[in-house]
Amino acid sequence: VTAGNPTEFNRNARTFDIATLDRLKVMQVEPDYTAWKDYAAAYSVHRAILSYLEIHPEDFFHVETTVDGKSYVTPRGWEDLSQAMYLYEEKNYPVDETLIGQYLHNEHITSSFAVFYALYKKYQQAYDIPAILKGSVSTDIKKRIKDASFDEKISVTDLLLDRITAKIH
Repeated sequence: VTAGNPTEFNRNARTFDIATLDRLKVMQVEPDYTAWKDYAAAYSVHRAILSYLEIHPEDFFHVETTVDGKSYVTPRGWEDLSQAMYLYEEKNYPVDETLIGQYLHNEHITSSFAVFYALYKKYQQAYDIPAILKGSVSTDIKKRIKDASFDEKISVTDLLLDRITAKIH
């Protein structure tokens, strides 16, 4: 078994001659968010990333050439960012746009995810997730979640799932 990236992503990639190609089974594989999402959940990719990509699946994979050079976001970048986020959170270091931009090489997606993550952390503080899971939810929190935007409701749901998953493991 051999694998490689297409020539548009790797200028060092070479095209095989016909004699070699005739001996190989060539499969073209395209990035598939739905398939990756199952993998990501099984390998504990950060819930903020999964939540963001549920809302913005178009940001899962992005490659373009701009006047400033290559702009790209890949599944590997999301997974590597997840690992960095866990480490930064454990050490109480800020997960900010500078860190995110080291893994997501697209200004718009980096900025969008940084804003989303800041809100995700805000919701983590604003909603008493342990109390919700214990069933002792204040009237204020019930009203806040009822009136929340779709994105906020998704984020709170993911925060709940994250806490439940942590208790299971």
